[in-house]
Amino acid sequence: MDNALHQIVERIRAATADATPLRIRGGGTKDFYGETPQGELLDTRALAGITSYEPSELVVTARAGTPLAELEAALAEKGQCLPFEPPCFGSNGTVGGMVAAGLSGPARASVGAVRDYVLGATIVNGRGEVLTFGGQVMKNVAGYDVSRVLAGSLGTLGVIAEVSLKVLPVAPAEATLEFACNQTDALRLLNEWGGRPLPLNASCWFEYEGQGTLYLRLRGAVAAVEAACTHLGGERKDNARAAADWQSLRDQQLPWFATNEGTDALWRLSVPQTAPVLSLDGAAPLIEWHGGQRWYKAPPEQAAPIREIARAAGGHATLFRLPDLGTQQGSVPRFDVLSSPVERIHRALMREFDPHGIFNRGRLLAPT
Repeated sequence: MDNALHQIVERIRAATADATPLRIRGGGTKDFYGETPQGELLDTRALAGITSYEPSELVVTARAGTPLAELEAALAEKGQCLPFEPPCFGSNGTVGGMVAAGLSGPARASVGAVRDYVLGATIVNGRGEVLTFGGQVMKNVAGYDVSRVLAGSLGTLGVIAEVSLKVLPVAPAEATLEFACNQTDALRLLNEWGGRPLPLNASCWFEYEGQGTLYLRLRGAVAAVEAACTHLGGERKDNARAAADWQSLRDQQLPWFATNEGTDALWRLSVPQTAPVLSLDGAAPLIEWHGGQRWYKAPPEQAAPIREIARAAGGHATLFRLPDLGTQQGSVPRFDVLSSPVERIHRALMREFDPHGIFNRGRLLAPT
């Protein structure tokens, strides 16, 4: 055990002994996400560095405090990438924060989520024990696949010390097509294309200045991408410009995210891709994941109707970002209510890994 990990273990043991809650934090780029955690700051950035990278095996292992930009740059040098395109929300994002938040970018519907690429992890639990789960190959799990449960746990199960990830080669070819259409037609087209053997990778529809536009990104073999472009039509965009726009979408830097009434929150609705246009008042949404993820801007006070509409469509709604981080904290729950069985499972896992409830208390579930 090196000095950085030793210091974290000792800090956790001391916090357990005197019942001091700890607020786990890496680069802080996702502080806005989830409820406000309680406790003293536990900074993980000292746990940094890529400890193992085997390009031929498509596996990389990095410590939790490693800057996400550093990891992606190392992969890019070998022509590889994190296919799920994790949002960075700033230059300080870390590998541990990426896994703990469990957020995926534009390609998620086609390539899978963060959890699908987690092969193994080392964590420090609420007893100050260093535990290792999984490994560096896909078929290495006997029993519960604990390493993947960490994705989206928001630090409530333990401090992630190190994680092994599956990576993939960058696709040989890529193209972005643009189509002028309204929301109804965009959803219809996406569902039609989803039933065909096309190299779909990402999609995005939104209205800006009264004009609805659908963007479709294709990735795969050169012949497959070129054939799809010919078949689908639309206006083909310059690859360099399109890449910058997809990066802006990934980090919510597109103008759509910046334009609001000042009191609107950003809502994320996760629904089936086949869900129709939702009857929500206000501005038209931004739609990703071939219809499966829909972003809306509305005041937090509209939580009840928004969540009811999402449930009726077969999904759920998350209050993703408040208009002002310093206001209205805690007035509206960030996450939708879990069913009783699911909540029991969540709380049982949290008690097993963190029996004294010292990690990120209240960030994911309300304290009991």
